[in-house]
Amino acid sequence: MKATRISLLALSLAAAPALAADLDLSLTSESVKGQVNFFDTNSELQVGTGYTYHEGSRHIGNVDFHAQGRTALGNLPTTAGIGLRGIGWEDDDLDGGAVGLGGFATVNIPDVPGLSVTGSLHYAPSILSFGDSDDMTSVELRGSYRVIRNAELFAGYRYLNTDLDAPFSGDVNLDEGVMAGMKIYF
Repeated sequence: MKATRISLLALSLAAAPALAADLDLSLTSESVKGQVNFFDTNSELQVGTGYTYHEGSRHIGNVDFHAQGRTALGNLPTTAGIGLRGIGWEDDDLDGGAVGLGGFATVNIPDVPGLSVTGSLHYAPSILSFGDSDDMTSVELRGSYRVIRNAELFAGYRYLNTDLDAPFSGDVNLDEGVMAGMKIYF
């Protein structure tokens, strides 16, 4: 089963340049995530998919669908999106998922060409959760610097949490930590 997942991930990453606008790879101390987005920032829609492997055999997949556009915060050029993030996870005897509502914003800093700040927030109440998940919160903050025309490096923080349905109690941080990574544009 693990070999099939790894083969599927490798095939997806190999096909990314033909089908995608960008490939995002990031690491925390306990996880690795790959994200492929299919449209560039000039498109009115953004669709993406990602996979996270978390230490201890936890697998997390996501599918994103957002309406996006260009705007400004003050005088800072910004790309913003509002939409859905579907998240499914599996960890030994537990599994679940949710469809979170939310969005993202990337603010470019004109005084420092290549520098940008991105934040995203998606929340799914219990009505939009399934399996062992009762609700879900996904937050990501990052600072990025474009080192060349088609690649950037970034650092930030990622947090993905779910409350557990009965008969389980409490909540689980599915993925959390300081992250670093790179994004390649095609």
